[in-house]
Amino acid sequence: MSEPREDADIETASAGYAKRFDSPVGEWMLATQRDITIDLLRDLPSASVLDVGGGHGQMAPALADRGHRVSVLASSPDAVAATLRPSLESGRVRLLTGDLRNPPAEPRSMDAVVSYRLLAHARDLPGLVAGLCRPARVAVIVDYATTRSFNAVAEPLFAAKKKVELNTRPFLVMSDSRVSSLFRDNGFHLRERRPQFFWPMALHRALKSPRLSRGLEAVARALGLRALFGSPVIARFDRD
Repeated sequence: MSEPREDADIETASAGYAKRFDSPVGEWMLATQRDITIDLLRDLPSASVLDVGGGHGQMAPALADRGHRVSVLASSPDAVAATLRPSLESGRVRLLTGDLRNPPAEPRSMDAVVSYRLLAHARDLPGLVAGLCRPARVAVIVDYATTRSFNAVAEPLFAAKKKVELNTRPFLVMSDSRVSSLFRDNGFHLRERRPQFFWPMALHRALKSPRLSRGLEAVARALGLRALFGSPVIARFDRD
């Protein structure tokens, strides 16, 4: 019997998941993710980029706007976010479908591969990482919740987090060494590591104030706390 298809993207592409970012604080969070990603791709102008999972369409249109040639891989048509459809219909972004562990793209045929909000929910984490690495010529960029952060106590605090975020669900928290090891097994090394927030995202959502959240994060950044203990981490891994 064959293993089930890796389809963690069905949840992250859903309208319910997108609603978690449908607020001024959510927009600030997405802008933080977008700006870090664009900066991590600064040495690859006009790169071909495969967005594995595609999420709720938060990255692909932004990358296309900056001249990248973007394809989104979805596990099925059900995993294509409604917010992504205008970019697909206009031809700005190309759609591929298939198992996320086995992208329908030739090895090293994409300059870069990006994938957000998938590692934490994957059925087959080693298989997913291998699938991300295979089509990447230069780099793979992912995010993950690190144990070196408030996420280390995510499980005991899950009930409180659910009261704030309502539709949240359990997720895998990983050590930096574990993630680096998975990529090293596929011939990639860590190039750059960018934690997004020092304070928990649930706290920022509860505060409902981008201005206050920016201030809190600025203090944490100035004290070096975000660099040491921030999460989720956005990391770029380059092919050896």
